[in-house]
Amino acid sequence: MDHNKEVQKKIEQLRKDYKIVFGSDEGKRVLEDISIRCHERTTTFNKDNSHETAFLEGQRSMLLFLKAMLKSK
Repeated sequence: MDHNKEVQKKIEQLRKDYKIVFGSDEGKRVLEDISIRCHERTTTFNKDNSHETAFLEGQRSMLLFLKAMLKSK
């Protein structure tokens, strides 16, 4: 199997795994908690501290990655 197909297969398996983990009632509650803690619905901008903004955006980026993995393909 060539490298690209191998990588794609691993990504698809991970996507399935994410859906299993976050598809349960418990997983949905955890994802909602992560959404709150990682600023999904609030601004991350801090006009006085660019490092704080970058840190908060890093958290938010991880949440967006999780949600992207859970979207159907």
